[in-house]
Amino acid sequence: MNSSSARGTRIAHIGIAVDALAGVLPFYRDILGMPEVPLDDSDGASIVGLAAGDSLVELLHSNEPGSPIEKFLRKRGPGIHHICFGVDDLDGTLARCRDAGLRLIDQEPRMGAEGKRIAFLHPASTGGVLVELTEN
Repeated sequence: MNSSSARGTRIAHIGIAVDALAGVLPFYRDILGMPEVPLDDSDGASIVGLAAGDSLVELLHSNEPGSPIEKFLRKRGPGIHHICFGVDDLDGTLARCRDAGLRLIDQEPRMGAEGKRIAFLHPASTGGVLVELTEN
């Protein structure tokens, strides 16, 4: 990768699992003034994106029985589901994760909600936080 285009690791988005979008969306959109960003649904979840500077907040609501968000809500209730870090070299970062013995949920990158390549790391390897990686 050309070093002049490297952005470094950054917070791409924070995913928040919600019981009902209509009950939570007005807080972020109307009270905090965060503009909506169109996102496609993914992994059995309806996703509403909200701009927070250079990052996004993704409100995640299950629209499919047995989806990862539905399971999360049933087990833990509403709250932060994951944090996504944008990295300059997703394949290289995953290789470093493997070399360090981290547990990967996605062994190889896959397409995510924003049409970007993504991969998840297991919370057991990241201090109890579900971490998503995406390419900058």
